[in-house]
Amino acid sequence: MDDANFKPEQTASEPGSAISQSELDAITDQLVDKLKTVYDPEIPVDIYELGLVYKVDLSDEKDVVVEMTLTAPGCPVAGDMPGWVEEAVMSVPGIRSCVVNLVFDPPWDPSRMSDEAKLQLNMF
Repeated sequence: MDDANFKPEQTASEPGSAISQSELDAITDQLVDKLKTVYDPEIPVDIYELGLVYKVDLSDEKDVVVEMTLTAPGCPVAGDMPGWVEEAVMSVPGIRSCVVNLVFDPPWDPSRMSDEAKLQLNMF
């Protein structure tokens, strides 16, 4: 997953939107930076580069909903990971709320990892 491909599902450029395109771009960059601070403790790569984040919705009111998965449904941090992600997202200035939903469809597989993650894990 490249940073250029990550876009919160928000239509700020539509007429009447409360968030300008430049503000949406800045928030997107900050969200990516914060998501990259959350690591799967069993793999030395952040959840963003691992491809665990499937979707991020940002409302005009700056409420965020993150849809993500885990490397395996039985992951030992399944109970903790949503809280870590919520904490990271809430550290972005101006974000009003965050909900993290764990999903397992589609299941995660290594093809979702960025080239950076594959390089870190010697998977080339």
